[in-house]
Amino acid sequence: MMKISTKGRYALRIMLDLAQHDGEGPVALRTVVERQNITLKYTEGIMAMLVKAKLVVSLRGKMGGYRLAKRPHEYTVYEVLLAAEGDLQPVACGAPGADVCPVQDTCPTRTVWVGLGEVIRNYLQGITLRDLVSHGAELSYCSGI
Repeated sequence: MMKISTKGRYALRIMLDLAQHDGEGPVALRTVVERQNITLKYTEGIMAMLVKAKLVVSLRGKMGGYRLAKRPHEYTVYEVLLAAEGDLQPVACGAPGADVCPVQDTCPTRTVWVGLGEVIRNYLQGITLRDLVSHGAELSYCSGI
């Protein structure tokens, strides 16, 4: 079963939190921790990963904190989850350049996994942080899939 890890789910929640408060200035880490009910230590690790991926900017000083590096409409859910998870393929052999199975070049099921990966990518690329801020729970499925 393909699962998005806690790190991926929390990264998306953190990015959504920052998007909901976009334009209000830097958001203190403790504020994110309190609003999202995630431990400080875990949030620090996720923030470091988001900064490294250049999705979030860290600002130091008395009025420091974190803010999005771009506007909410410029981020897709796919981009955030990819930064957190590293790969979103349902099976290892579906990843581009994968060399994990001795029969992958002749496997009749590989096209299923590659196709499923494309469906996942297309669906998640069709949802932006702004969409989540604007519509939230209304986004239960993507039309056309």
